[in-house]
Amino acid sequence: MLDTLKPAREETPDIVAADWIAALNAALAAGSADDLAVLFAPDGHWRNIFGISWLFATFSGRHSVAPELSQRAAKAHAAGFRIDDRALIPRHAVVAGREVIEAVFTFDTSHGPGTGAVRLLPGANGHSVAWTFSTMLDFDSICDARGARAADSIHARDFAAPDWLEQRHASRAYADREPDVLIVGGGHAGIAAATECKRIGLDVLIVDRARRIGDNWRLRYRGLKLHNKTPVNHFRYLPFPQTFPDYIPKDKIANWLESYVDIMELDFWTETKFEGAAYDETAQRWTVTLQRTDGARTLHPKHIVLATSVSGTPNIPEISDIEQFKGRVLHSSRFAAGREWSDRSVVVFGTGTSAHDICQELHAAGADVTMVQRSPTMVVNVEPAQLYDRTYLGDGPPIEVRDILNSGVPLPVMKIAHKLITDEVKRLDAPLLSRLERAGFRLEFGEDGTGWPLKFRSRGGGYYFNVGCSELIADGKVRLIQAADITGFTADGLALKDGSQLNAELFVLATGYKGLDHLLAKLFGDDVARRVGRVWGFDDTTQELRNMWTRTGQPGLWFTGGAFSQARIYSRFIALQIAAIEAGTLSKHLT
Repeated sequence: MLDTLKPAREETPDIVAADWIAALNAALAAGSADDLAVLFAPDGHWRNIFGISWLFATFSGRHSVAPELSQRAAKAHAAGFRIDDRALIPRHAVVAGREVIEAVFTFDTSHGPGTGAVRLLPGANGHSVAWTFSTMLDFDSICDARGARAADSIHARDFAAPDWLEQRHASRAYADREPDVLIVGGGHAGIAAATECKRIGLDVLIVDRARRIGDNWRLRYRGLKLHNKTPVNHFRYLPFPQTFPDYIPKDKIANWLESYVDIMELDFWTETKFEGAAYDETAQRWTVTLQRTDGARTLHPKHIVLATSVSGTPNIPEISDIEQFKGRVLHSSRFAAGREWSDRSVVVFGTGTSAHDICQELHAAGADVTMVQRSPTMVVNVEPAQLYDRTYLGDGPPIEVRDILNSGVPLPVMKIAHKLITDEVKRLDAPLLSRLERAGFRLEFGEDGTGWPLKFRSRGGGYYFNVGCSELIADGKVRLIQAADITGFTADGLALKDGSQLNAELFVLATGYKGLDHLLAKLFGDDVARRVGRVWGFDDTTQELRNMWTRTGQPGLWFTGGAFSQARIYSRFIALQIAAIEAGTLSKHLT
């Protein structure tokens, strides 16, 4: 009787991913760094977002990944890795120009359940190896396990007790208690952090100097819209309705923030100035001085989250002799509308997004507009600019899964991907870019041509999403001069190298904003500023943004900020760490 030959097993994505996860579990159980090393590509990366150990860092190269993963997994009792095909059926994908198999997984640790993503490359002898591997604690599962509820599920009523509205007023007053967490800054990042802190069970208060929630958007120049599409910018728990436009206007964002705070029942003090704070190491609390419209108030929170935006403090440079000019000088943050400058001459210093938008608004209002370029700037048409956010656009898994996939791309792979996208963007925009260069506009495209997202993460600006102003510059309808062409300031405007004078009634300084670390010494003192160090921009060791969403050198001081998607993804990790500190399972001090 002839033996029946068994057909070879088809190497489908789900089988490849399951085999790799099984090998990962075996290597971790054996405690073998050598066995782990062969599961990763030579240029493989592990991005740990507080998933295995309380660490936010990326390790690159299999001989770095393997020992770090082995040691940290053993300490955190990380085990039981399993493919989560309910979140995402393993699939073929192209990431940074390489064909991979992409899968989402779950796992267990002593800190709670975890989740993450892996991208596999075909390896020798049919064995796939991981190019990227990411791990994070599963915030939603941890909160669900605690039985946290957004509202009381019992219908019983006590008519003698305070009603819901009275309870909300009492909660906001903080007359008889101190907050666990004080969040300074009530923009999207501060609101996102407060939402996650509240969900995990922390008592959290937001303070902001604005008169009304959302004013940090509402009071900016009238033509402002978000420059990336709505699917990228959703809020946790309450995504934007399908009726929202692709690019959301500033006032719609402002109103959404206000509504979100109300719906999520966040405690928020407007018209409140944070004047400074001192930390008591013995009491493990801050003494915070606040100035409100009804007088001074002192609070003693355990933690402060600075959410004043990575681009929140106007940068007004010292410009020699500008005081010679007798017209008005405004920073772009104080420019409201172009209508009052119709038929008048205006000079805008800067070539970032705000500068271009203001020039375009002034031109539409009938002003005579000149843009002053100080340094080379990236220009990308607004539609091609969306290519950097491909993960969130088009059909695909829910946003929660897309966030796992997006956050699972480590910096070195992101640079490769963004360079490819920038090359594609430059090709698509070539006709406009050529016209701009002929008009004298100086272009650049980020470090090694990696484009605007990494420019934002490293310096907070230096780019423009074109919605029409570039054509005005190319056509000469908005005049362009270089800062080097200016020899001085006069009472009526600018003196230029060619001996001519450019008259103006208004200077707009679209010169950007200072980062989070600018406020450190002012609000907390020089010692705290030294302990914390720089905020934002990439750290060479961790390959992550400095001091963002993680413990800092100053116990009890945290930072959040960035784009809507960054606030949505990473705010939960501030909440997780603070909850662990308050539960006594994580040190408040960096070790």
